[in-house]
Amino acid sequence: MPKKSITARQRKRESMVEKYASKYKKLKKEGDYLALDKLPKNASRVRLKKRCWSCERGRFILKRFILCRICFRHKAANGKIPGVTKSSA
Repeated sequence: MPKKSITARQRKRESMVEKYASKYKKLKKEGDYLALDKLPKNASRVRLKKRCWSCERGRFILKRFILCRICFRHKAANGKIPGVTKSSA
């Protein structure tokens, strides 16, 4: 479990991206890079980090399930992910 400050920072970035999304898209389409440069850094989608929705771990996230490898393995072994089975006994 990451520190609360890290998850709070991530949520702040998500809200900034959401707030400036239309403006960012418009400026990008126009090619106005000077105006883009004046937007806040956290308004860019690139600064977001994918996190596990279960434990909010930030490394080795499986895109299809939005789970980290540890949570995926735990949930798959307990049969909580439909359609996922072990390949060997």
